[in-house]
Amino acid sequence: MHELRIAEDLSAIVLDTALRNNLSKVTKVNISFGQLIQIVPAIFEFAFRETVRNSVAGSAELDIEIVPVKMKCMNCGSDFQVNENLFACNICSSTDLGIIQGKELFIKSIEGE
Repeated sequence: MHELRIAEDLSAIVLDTALRNNLSKVTKVNISFGQLIQIVPAIFEFAFRETVRNSVAGSAELDIEIVPVKMKCMNCGSDFQVNENLFACNICSSTDLGIIQGKELFIKSIEGE
């Protein structure tokens, strides 16, 4: 369950940002996770809520975006989105692929008062 570790790290960033910006309340946190990070949103949200309980971010709304996996075929050069965990080129069936997106893990924004 890596969601707990990620929630701890991201909540530390949120709380530090709130402190540095003199926020009395964090109202919303927008987060992006690449599909390859394999986050279960409900588990992450539970872990995040536990790590920020009784803090300025305790009642913050979470907006979690899951970014789909996009690959580039190194054989024919085509770009495609991975569907149904089939990691092969849609054009030439090559498995010599590079990741374009899908490994993101970051806070897009923090809103507060």
